[in-house]
Amino acid sequence: MTIFVTGAAGFIGSNFVHYLSSKGYDDVVVLDKLTYAADEQNLYPLEYPLEHIDISSRYVTNGALTRLFEKYKPKAIFHFAAETHVDNSINDPDPFIQSNILGTIHLLNLSMKHGVEKFHHISTDEVYGSLGYDEESFTETTPYDPKNPYSASKAASDHFVMAYHNTYGLPTIITNCSNNYGPRQNVEKLIPKTITNILDGKKIPVYAQGQNIRDWIYVEDHCRGILEVFYGGKVGEKYNIGGECEVRNIDLVKLIIKLMGASEDLIEYVEDRPGHDLRYSISNAKIREQLNFHPKHSLEEGLLKTIKWYESRRNQSG
Repeated sequence: MTIFVTGAAGFIGSNFVHYLSSKGYDDVVVLDKLTYAADEQNLYPLEYPLEHIDISSRYVTNGALTRLFEKYKPKAIFHFAAETHVDNSINDPDPFIQSNILGTIHLLNLSMKHGVEKFHHISTDEVYGSLGYDEESFTETTPYDPKNPYSASKAASDHFVMAYHNTYGLPTIITNCSNNYGPRQNVEKLIPKTITNILDGKKIPVYAQGQNIRDWIYVEDHCRGILEVFYGGKVGEKYNIGGECEVRNIDLVKLIIKLMGASEDLIEYVEDRPGHDLRYSISNAKIREQLNFHPKHSLEEGLLKTIKWYESRRNQSG
């Protein structure tokens, strides 16, 4: 069974194809636009075919992407490809509309045309909006309430995936994950930025007073959850994959500083960004009850592995 993995040179996508390789999958094709957030080195030393393609191009469904479907005849698609950085979406929403919405629609159309047997769409908990400190966690039935252009574009893509299932019968599954961390993440994100700034002796920017709360999951646990949902989940449904690990941003930064033996004097509070969601909290009740899924890594375990990876990368390049 040939598998397409879109966005597979990016953070979560590359970790997912490494996970597939560790499980013995050999018929995998990597699709990626290779934007600033992707890196071919993320795939090393894997030897899966890498197809450089922009799935959001207006010409793609009648050209390059169609030829890839005809060449490889994929039966399963794991769709990771997306613009994901909230700050960038605030500055310019257009790439998020193009990639996250139009790119998804192009894949859905070609999946219909070429008989894809399962389309697994990877999404985010940010589509649900923001929670207060004492509100119940997001569940699969929480109404969508995106608060910024990035999450609005992901919410739209989720709706199109469900619409193609309900209208055309395309076999789809959606997973909505909490904040991922681990190897191969672009340094624009909070955890790798904190780690690399400590390595460089630079200040660590923290929005406002760092009181925003996120639910964190180590990327390998998320990858395992995706594959378990793919095989054990029900077509046409959606599943939340959370880390069961809510932490204030400031506490997360201080933990990384402690693990790396640095000083909290590196912390620099900066002006909050517009539309900064207060809290994300995702319930794992559905996948825990139906698939017996639990994250395996504690926050400290996952952070130590992540720190070691960035330190190793720094040593290799320097």
